[in-house]
Amino acid sequence: MRRWKIKPTPCDIPSAFVSRVISGIGTPDLAQWILDAIQQLIPASHCTVFVLEANGRVSALSTASAHGAVASVTAVEYRQNRFDMLDNNMVWLARKKTPTRSQTWMSHQFAEDVADPYYRHMCYSKPGIRERASVLLLNKDGQRIAVSFYRNLAFESFDASDFETIAQCGQILHEVVIAHIRKTFCSAASDVLHQHILTQLAHRERQVISCVLAGNTTNEIALQLDLSPRTVLTYRYRAFAKLGVRTQRELLAMLNSPPANLPP
Repeated sequence: MRRWKIKPTPCDIPSAFVSRVISGIGTPDLAQWILDAIQQLIPASHCTVFVLEANGRVSALSTASAHGAVASVTAVEYRQNRFDMLDNNMVWLARKKTPTRSQTWMSHQFAEDVADPYYRHMCYSKPGIRERASVLLLNKDGQRIAVSFYRNLAFESFDASDFETIAQCGQILHEVVIAHIRKTFCSAASDVLHQHILTQLAHRERQVISCVLAGNTTNEIALQLDLSPRTVLTYRYRAFAKLGVRTQRELLAMLNSPPANLPP
């Protein structure tokens, strides 16, 4: 495990990368937009965006996988097992004092660098993760953010040019995440529901629930997502079961008044 400070340097970030990550602001799939953008520059199999909250808990703001819902499932395990207390990035961010000027750091960790065997198994060995490269933000306003890119066993290890590319994108990544937080978390009730949805639901389930909350019918959702109405109902049923609701009315009630058993 190693960590180093990123010094702001003038560089040419491809406009396509910038426009793509900006498009993710305010959407349920911020990490997917970031992953798609970084894949145009370097290989990556997963992406997570974690935020250290004021109460010391870590929220999986957004997760994405190149194949399936591996990152979403792993984020659930991460939160339920409080692996943030073992995560070198989160422990380091929690211990650092708030700087007078915002700081951006880079960290690199191989799976074998994770000391706890259960944490290593659930979040690295089981999903086939080889290593993690992270951009860490210590904001002068107190926000602490980690945007991480992962490579599974199908990829070669990160090299110096990969780290340079990620570092060049560090500033825009954190500006995008901060803008996303400001836009998305506009009320305490929606904050809790949004966090719960992002950490509990798979990619398609999140899309369907977002459409449901926007007031779309099953047929309208099917057209928007290019799915059959039956498939939409299946995703909705799975999402409702994970969220502990039975009807759209209960889902909306949760939005307006989150139940006490939702994670803080």
